[in-house]
Amino acid sequence: MTSATTPQTSPGRRLRFAAVGLIVLGVAAPFAYAGGWLSPHRLTPGRFVDTFEHVSGLHPGFRRNHAKGVGVRGYFESSGKGALLSRALVFQPGRVPVVGRFSLSGGNPFQADAPRTVRAMALQFLLLDGEEWRTAMIDTPVFAVNTPEAFRDQLVAMAADPATGKPDPAKVKAFFAGHPESVRAVERIKAQMPSSGFHDSTYGGLDAFVFVDAGGHRTPVRWWMVPAQPFEPATPAPPDAPNYLFDTLAARLRRQPLQWHLVLTIGQPGDPTNDATIPWPPDRERVDAGTLTIDAIEGEETSPARTVNFDPLVLPDGIESSDDPLLSARSAVYSASFRRRVGEPVSPSPVTNTEVEVSGP
Repeated sequence: MTSATTPQTSPGRRLRFAAVGLIVLGVAAPFAYAGGWLSPHRLTPGRFVDTFEHVSGLHPGFRRNHAKGVGVRGYFESSGKGALLSRALVFQPGRVPVVGRFSLSGGNPFQADAPRTVRAMALQFLLLDGEEWRTAMIDTPVFAVNTPEAFRDQLVAMAADPATGKPDPAKVKAFFAGHPESVRAVERIKAQMPSSGFHDSTYGGLDAFVFVDAGGHRTPVRWWMVPAQPFEPATPAPPDAPNYLFDTLAARLRRQPLQWHLVLTIGQPGDPTNDATIPWPPDRERVDAGTLTIDAIEGEETSPARTVNFDPLVLPDGIESSDDPLLSARSAVYSASFRRRVGEPVSPSPVTNTEVEVSGP
């Protein structure tokens, strides 16, 4: 892992960290700061949602983060191999329906698509016994922060200065000086070449979870959705095509279904389960637990995904939370954001049904 260094004070260095700060904000935006740690000035989930609204503006009816997105449908076909690690029914041989959503990080649903914007895949597995498994994944190798407190610090540091429209370099410098783990994490994120679109991105849960098998044995696991479609490097955003990533996704689904392999990475003693900024060693055993097939896409106005809260702690029997402090924080603010937006009028999405309409199977 690259060693952290203290940011310099030269203008070029300040601009570099201002740009890095935008990456941190995009990557860390899936997190949320659940109340209790800042008492007596307690920052509750509701106040954290207020902060998202302050940063991105108020857009009624949209998610406060990952506001721009489309709904998808498909199914997951288990290989049966995951059943050796978890008693969850999703890993038994067979097929279960899936509702999902592809999105971009940020609270502005009208932002233009860009190659470096963090992409997300959120899924709801509808199990035959009435249980659900929900997961929200992004296309980075690690998270940029490892505690709710750090997320709160970086969100404040990366907020745009009203006078310049950009983060204050002094605040960005101070944040990274106090969070060397984030310096290392952002270096890893920047080193990863982005893919050409949603279809050839790898998405990771990044937080650790605990799988429990039929005998009660517990195993730390991280998971990834690895595309069956070949990787193509990103190219500059085309002019006058603000929805080009979503347009490309829809066009590909008109031709054929898209697939990803659910790959489980098995942790070993000593692998951190409470720090999502640190990747596990690359030699860890991996298990291909099955194939996700996406074969239909539709705009937010009609997609069932619009009203799904992709809370990462909605888990079936056989999958449990780890000691990662980000999980409970994310869950708390996802819930607060969900309650707020479902009480608001449904606003038209910038990615319309006409653009993405695809017939299902």
